[in-house]
Amino acid sequence: MSFAYRLNAFAARQMTVKPAVLSFERPVASFTFDDFPVSAFEAGAPVLERYGARGTFYAAGSFCGRRVGGLDYYDEATVKAVRAGGHEIGCHSYDHQPAPGVSDETLRGDALRNAAFLEAAAGEPLGPLSYAHPYGLVCARTKRLMGELFPSARGIHPGLNGANTDLSQLKAIALERRSWRADRVERRIAAAKAAKGWLVFFSHDVSADPSPYGCTPAMLEHALEKAAEAGFALAPVREALAEGLRPACRIT
Repeated sequence: MSFAYRLNAFAARQMTVKPAVLSFERPVASFTFDDFPVSAFEAGAPVLERYGARGTFYAAGSFCGRRVGGLDYYDEATVKAVRAGGHEIGCHSYDHQPAPGVSDETLRGDALRNAAFLEAAAGEPLGPLSYAHPYGLVCARTKRLMGELFPSARGIHPGLNGANTDLSQLKAIALERRSWRADRVERRIAAAKAAKGWLVFFSHDVSADPSPYGCTPAMLEHALEKAAEAGFALAPVREALAEGLRPACRIT
């Protein structure tokens, strides 16, 4: 990645495109999975459900039913199972291309294609979809576009969502093998508890031997356990966002 591109991405992070004030009576954590390897549901959902949690699975339509990079991805039956389990299906673009290098017209068509594809796979209306930027890559232009199309768009830059939140680039905390440290996760949870803020965790595949971008069930359980012990509400992205925007109607 060039210096000019990194500088552009940094500038985009400093620009709030879709400002929101989120307010919670207690801290909230959401657990999300990008690209949607099937293991995220088969191995990850049971861990979530032990804590009464439901996840957000950001699916890219072009990965459906495929094996890519040694990982098996979701199929239509998995989408239906996610819905039946009370989890959230999110939009992660169809072709999963780095957005800053793609025109507005192409990006818009791709996002709408993916939303229609996922709704057809689910066999029922999905309502407003949460979005995650492919690779977490953004520029001011793509933030504006996705902020117009979706209630929220999640990035990968670390931080806490709360009183000063940009809904076009929600901050997120990685649960990835390549960078995971238990103490870092615990510090993030402690900070969110003190601020009564919203942590959005993200990973990819879930297995005993995950990819560098995935996590083990134990890593996922560690974050869930610490959040539950700290009194966090555990909610999918769309639900957490709705509650944060409605101070009179709280997650219990």
